This record gives sequence, C-alpha cells and structure tokens, in this order.
Amino acid sequence: MAGAIIENMSTRKLCIVGGILLVFQVVAFLVGGLIAPSPTTAVPYTLVKCVDVRKNHHKTKWLMPWGPNHCEKLKDFDEAVSRQIEANDIVFSVHIPLPNKEMSPWFQFMLFIMQLDIAFKMDNDLKENAEITLDVSLAYRDDMFDEWQEIAHAIEIRKLKCTFGSPKTVESEGRHYDCDFLPFMEIGSVAHKYYLINIRLPVNERKGINVGIGEIKDIRLVGIHQNGGFTKVWFAMKTFLTPSILIIMVWYWRRITLMTRAPVLLEKVIFALGISMTFINIPVEWFSIGFDWTWMLLFGDIRQGIFYAMLLSFWIIFCGEHMMDQNERNRLSGYWKQVGPIAVGSFCLFIFDMCERGVQLKNPFYSIWTTEVGTELAMAFIIVAGICLCLYFLFLCFMVFQVFRNISGKQSSLPAMSKARRLHYEGLIFRFKFLMLITLACAAMTVIFFIVSQVTEGHWKWGDVTIQVNSAFFTGIYGMWNLYVFALMFLYAPSHKNYGEDQSNGDLGVNSGEELQLTTTITHVDGPTEVYKLARKEAQE
Repeated sequence: MAGAIIENMSTRKLCIVGGILLVFQVVAFLVGGLIAPSPTTAVPYTLVKCVDVRKNHHKTKWLMPWGPNHCEKLKDFDEAVSRQIEANDIVFSVHIPLPNKEMSPWFQFMLFIMQLDIAFKMDNDLKENAEITLDVSLAYRDDMFDEWQEIAHAIEIRKLKCTFGSPKTVESEGRHYDCDFLPFMEIGSVAHKYYLINIRLPVNERKGINVGIGEIKDIRLVGIHQNGGFTKVWFAMKTFLTPSILIIMVWYWRRITLMTRAPVLLEKVIFALGISMTFINIPVEWFSIGFDWTWMLLFGDIRQGIFYAMLLSFWIIFCGEHMMDQNERNRLSGYWKQVGPIAVGSFCLFIFDMCERGVQLKNPFYSIWTTEVGTELAMAFIIVAGICLCLYFLFLCFMVFQVFRNISGKQSSLPAMSKARRLHYEGLIFRFKFLMLITLACAAMTVIFFIVSQVTEGHWKWGDVTIQVNSAFFTGIYGMWNLYVFALMFLYAPSHKNYGEDQSNGDLGVNSGEELQLTTTITHVDGPTEVYKLARKEAQE
C-alpha cells in the first residue's frame, strides 16, 4: 500500500514538473518555427570573365565585375580566342553581395562551393583524375569608394570529378560534363560590407598546370550565410538560457555544499554537465557583431564537443551508479574502460577540426579533402572516432541491460526489506526509469526532427501561417537539451532539510549497518534527491 502511494504521488508531482518543462519545450520549437526565418540563405553567383593584360600579374590589382571602375569583360572564350587573349590574362571576378546590397555581421559566416561548367571538345578533352589549379584572392572594403584591402591569397588545387552521359564523338561537342561541387572557401565572420574574389587559372604546359581540364565555359559559386533574423533569435535564446542554467547550477551546488558529506561522483558529473551546457549558452557571439572574430566557428565546435563528451560520460556514470550492488562505484577510475573511448573519439574529432577550420583561420580557401594525404588523414580520424562511438554504445547498452536486470532482482525482494532500504531502492529504480524515459525521448526527438528537416523543403505552410521547420529544429533541440540538464539538476539535487534522528533511524527501523550502506549513493540519510524526497515524504504521511 505504501509503495503504491509513493509511486502515485511521486509520479503526479513529477508529471507537474514535466508538464512545465514541456510547455517551455513547445515554446522553444514555436520560437524557431514562427518567429525566426530559415537559418541560412544560399545565393548563386556567376563569375565575370575579366581581361588583365598587364605584364606583371603578381602585382595587386583588383578587377571589379561591375560598377564605375569595372573591368574589361569577355562574353565567352571564343571572344578571347578571336582577340588573341591568352588564358593567363583572364581573371574570373565576383563581387559579394550582389549589386545594391550589403553584407552584415549578423550573417556570422560565409561558406562558398564552386561549380565548373566544362564543355566536351574532341581536341581538349577532360583527362581522368584531372586537377585544376586556382590562383585565388579575397579582399574587402566597407565603402564603395574605398580601396580594396586583401584578406587572403592562395594557390589551391582541386580534383575534378566529372561524368559525361553521352558518347564522346564529334556530335557531342559542346555538351557539358556533370561535375561535382568543389569546396571553395569558408570564413568565420562577416565583419565587412563588401567582398571581392578574383580567380585566375594559370596555364603552364611544361609543368602540366591546368592542362587536360577540358574547356571551361563558366565558373559558378554558391554562397551560404546565416540569416540575420535567425541570428537575432538565436542570440536571444542564448541570452535567456544562460542565466536560467546558471541559477539552477548555483542552487544545485549550494544544496550539495549544505550536506555533511562530500559530493558523490554522480553529483559532480551532473554539475560538470551543467558547466558544459553553460559554456555553450554563454552568448559570446554578441561580440562578433563588433569584432572580426574569424575563430568563432572553431570555438563553437569545441564548445559542442565538450558538451557531447560530457553528456556521453554522464550516461555511462549514471548507469554505473545505479548498479546498486557494484563495489567500485563513486570513483571515476572505475569507468576508464567506458569513458576511454569517449576521450579518444573526442580527441580525434578535435584534431580533425583543427586540421580543417584551424588552418582556415589563415587560409579560408583551404580544405583537408582536396589532397590524397588530407583525405586519408581525415578519414582515419573519422573512422577512429566512429569505432570509439560504437564501443561506447556497446558499453552503454551492456550497462543498461545490467541495471534493468538488477532492478528486476531487487523488485522481487523489496517486500522482504526494511522500510528504509525498500524506500532507498524504490527511489533508485523510479528515478532511473524516469530519466531513461526522458533520455530516450530527447534522443528520439533529435533524430526525428533532424530527418524531417532534411526531407522537407525547409518550411510548412498552413493557410496564412508559415512554419520554418529547420529553424524550429535548431531552436527546439537546443532548448530541449537545456531543459534536460535543468531537469537533471532539479531532480538530483540533495535536500537541504535536516531530518531528526528519530525520523531517520527510529521511525524507519534502520540499523547502523544499513545506514552506512545507504550513504554510498545519494540517500535520505545525508540528504535525498528531489525524487527520493517526494517518495519519502509521502511514505511518512
């Protein structure tokens, strides 16, 4: 009877807490779906072919595709041949953004991919495994009448992966190859209003540079940047959630410090998870509006990596601390086999990110995937990280199985236990099942919304209401994991109340041996968690 009352009352109070969190979760999805625009915008650009007939091409001169000082343009390469203009005298130029528009720091980043229009020609065929060499320069200015200031210059090589769907005969001349997109540039801030890209295709037959790459008709770029409206909504969410998690962290740790015992491992891990969540939440991105911080993308990756590593470690330790009869609990060293793959996998992904975005801080045109060595190195890091992730989930599934097996054994022997020990195990079982349910729900929602955002067109339209699915995914999932961490610290915070000796031992009939054993986890003797406290209070009533 007492067990039924405990379970019913605890479930009812937890449902109230869960209902409040669910309301905030729905609001997080609606903020992205109804208020924010789509997260990113893709803008296509076709580069203009300019003529540069100077003898010293290495001297800086920026060629504008349009405007009062625009370059001398070519309609196509046939005109260049008729005017006897060499390939080394042609510069592909593009101004970012399009005419009568400006870039903004609210765009946060710029990512460009390249597409080449290559025509088939019998006497200038595209060779197998051909490589194209690009001499690229990037400049900026903040006024239409200022001089261009160079940001970066590099000579990059890209491998061409093209297919031709027709027989290579004279009748097929002029048809275009189907070529894969090429990574071109990524820059982690948009601190200036105008950008200019000049691309040369230097030809050197003796060295085999840009020989056998077919007849290039046009170069196209697709520029992707974050929408300013979405950035403002995202910053607002971070600004709101940061104090929310900080407050619950202070409250949680204060409850722990009021205890007469030292913090146990599970409490420390939950607090560390709160710190990692706060590390993500702190809206340092506000400073990127006024400063040219190109390292923000890399910094964001590091923050997310720390949180995910901490979250995976928490799940392992949470299961381990609920083994009930495990002797080596409450020590981090007891989990080295399970936490080790997390550390190795995280380190591999960190090295991979440093090799990609770390190098892009100096050279925004760099991509680790453009060379054989870089590709093999990147794949090695990713494969090792994938193996570590598989090992982790095997360990996790095994530990979850062990916990549920122990739970089944304990539930059958609960009636024979003393009231104190029975309440202890019922609290452990109840909160483990409750958190497992929340964890599975969060993981399922993350996967479901990710799939929906990939297969839909980006928005749903119901009458006059447009829902931005991709924005709802970002804001909703971000808010969900914040609520998850919030719920953890609320439900697993020890009680600050000091129960008397008669209540702790006398009324419950627990001897000193049982009391000592109960203190190995978060128990009612040294301060129960919120879940356990609810169960104990109802039992006493």
